[in-house]
Amino acid sequence: MSEAVRIFHNPRCSKSRQTMEILNNNNADVSVVEYLKSPPGSAELNEILDMLGMEPRDLMRKNEKPYKENQLDNPQLTREQLIQAMVDNPVLIERPIVICGNKAVIGRPPEKVMDILS
Repeated sequence: MSEAVRIFHNPRCSKSRQTMEILNNNNADVSVVEYLKSPPGSAELNEILDMLGMEPRDLMRKNEKPYKENQLDNPQLTREQLIQAMVDNPVLIERPIVICGNKAVIGRPPEKVMDILS
């Protein structure tokens, strides 16, 4: 595998660990971002959403406390407001996100990562 792969990883998440195992088994050149410790900024999240072809709510973990506390289900909230909510509360970001070149995928199920490995 020649192209570097970046994973937004939570080591406590079983799907994230399984995705890392698949990457390692495929000899991927992996750069790990523990996004709870080093969350992406709004510009980076916007770019990731575009690569995934998703809107912010599609990338949000809706059962997390900050989602409910901040009423993020409010349809009046803008894309920018929802992205900022993820920046402020990275626990809201679905995981793992794997990026290879200009392609991205959420590792749910973990085998989906194979779609972007070249």
